[in-house]
Amino acid sequence: MPSAKAPVRIDLAGGWSDAPPFCEQVGGDVVNIAINHYAHANLEVDESGKLSVSYTCDVPIGSGLGTTGAINVALLAAIKGKENSEELAYQFERLLGNHGGRQDQWAAKYGGIQHLKFIGSDVERVHLVPPPSFNRWIEKHLILADTGIRHTSGDLHSGVWARYEEVLPHLMDIRQSGRDMAAAVQRDDRFNVCAAMNAYTEAVGRLDSSLNEPYQLLTELPDVLAWKGMGAAAGGFVGIISRNPDATKEAIPWEILDWQIDNDGLILSE
Repeated sequence: MPSAKAPVRIDLAGGWSDAPPFCEQVGGDVVNIAINHYAHANLEVDESGKLSVSYTCDVPIGSGLGTTGAINVALLAAIKGKENSEELAYQFERLLGNHGGRQDQWAAKYGGIQHLKFIGSDVERVHLVPPPSFNRWIEKHLILADTGIRHTSGDLHSGVWARYEEVLPHLMDIRQSGRDMAAAVQRDDRFNVCAAMNAYTEAVGRLDSSLNEPYQLLTELPDVLAWKGMGAAAGGFVGIISRNPDATKEAIPWEILDWQIDNDGLILSE
């Protein structure tokens, strides 16, 4: 019987700009990295012909790592095959009332490091291929830490989109951070990777100051170069770029998730 696994992701910059109405009216830019933690789905048919599906995920829902998107990509792939599973997963979530964008599903489907451009309902995918030294650097120096605070991203999105005209300038800054991040990653420009992440975090704070509140202790740590809440923020995982990862891990009160880049994306097996 078919089984599928799809990776969750780290988003480096640009999240929020992939969601409507902003992506429909302006366009969005997101850079994310698929990582080696997965959603798993299985399709089974018993002796009487009764069909059942089951799924699990290596990281919790509400973590900010795109778990729901990865689960639904794996689930739809197990049921209907790989083709268009990312869009089917997104449309399924929309039916359930999700107000988020498409970055999670595209990361889960394709893997690797991607610059995703959102234009209306279309997604243009640019696979970023920085030098291998960048991949080694980001895997070593970007810490993933779990605050233990769970959130519902749809609820966070609803609160922001209700103030769309007010937050539009900040969404423009978020989109620009995604573009800047894509250029910096491709050039292995580590200084500007940190600058783009910091610009993103500052813009998210202007969307709603509560989104960054769980991570404020990081501003006091001398080795931290940049940080951002994963996904819609307000808890879940935080990504921290540190010049001294071991010292930073010792200084923070959160559980660390080791990770590596996943370059395979969705895998479907019979």
